[in-house]
Amino acid sequence: MTLRIFTEPQQGASYDELLAIALRAEAAGFDAFFRSDHYLRMGDGDPGYGPTDAWTSLAGLARDTSTIRLGTLVSSVTYRLPGVLAIQVANVDAMSGGRVELGLGTGWFEQEHAAYGIPFPKKRFDLLEEQLAVVTGLWETPKGETFSFAGEHYSLTDSPALPKPVQSPVPVLVGGQGPTRTPAIAARYATEFNIPFPELDAIEGTFARVRDAVEAAERTAPMTYSVALVACIGQTEEQFVRRAAAIGREPAELREHGIAGTPAEAADRLAEVRAMGAERVYLQCLDMTDLDMVDELAALA
Repeated sequence: MTLRIFTEPQQGASYDELLAIALRAEAAGFDAFFRSDHYLRMGDGDPGYGPTDAWTSLAGLARDTSTIRLGTLVSSVTYRLPGVLAIQVANVDAMSGGRVELGLGTGWFEQEHAAYGIPFPKKRFDLLEEQLAVVTGLWETPKGETFSFAGEHYSLTDSPALPKPVQSPVPVLVGGQGPTRTPAIAARYATEFNIPFPELDAIEGTFARVRDAVEAAERTAPMTYSVALVACIGQTEEQFVRRAAAIGREPAELREHGIAGTPAEAADRLAEVRAMGAERVYLQCLDMTDLDMVDELAALA
């Protein structure tokens, strides 16, 4: 099972703070560094710098890091038109030398849309399915040919389908806990299926529904199964309690829902999640200034 670092920069981190934790994750040996794609802080507290745009900051990280993979968990279909998104991701993939992964979802945080004047349609699953069709279709179109698409929400006519990413294909992540449509979309378009912050007893059943959808689609390409869980550990109970307080969480709640407590407790929880079918875990690090914990989490791998 592989471990990845996942951050929430909308809570108030500047690009320099984002870069510092990405570099520490790279030095610690993590294979990937992911960030959320949001434009508004969640909850009370100091907004700090304010939001950074996900794909703008990933472009910077593409040049300022050298080996670690980079991606979103996840970009919202409400933020960008699919043709533009395909260009942005291909650009960042080239800037990184082929280290980018695209997580794409329906979006859910209505308040941030109101705050920045972004339309928030009530029905977004159709947008997700069409965006995935457009983005992957543009990338897969042979060079020298054109791509057209006529959907309910998006239409493209004779697109040159350029630029191409360095990777072929770019890994695409789709996630969620919907019982029917999410598994079907993932089976058709995704290379990875992710469950964000699940109740532990829901993991096996959710993965099983996706495996059933993969089989029903007669898909032969492999699917990676992953979860995202909050991470907060301490070398002592006192340190763990201090770190829990720093992110505004209760120690008992973290132990129940996340990778938390002492390193031994965290290792046991990771073993549980692996036994439930997770091949990859995204460790949500809510205190982006606590770089030492990145090293401690790396020791769990």
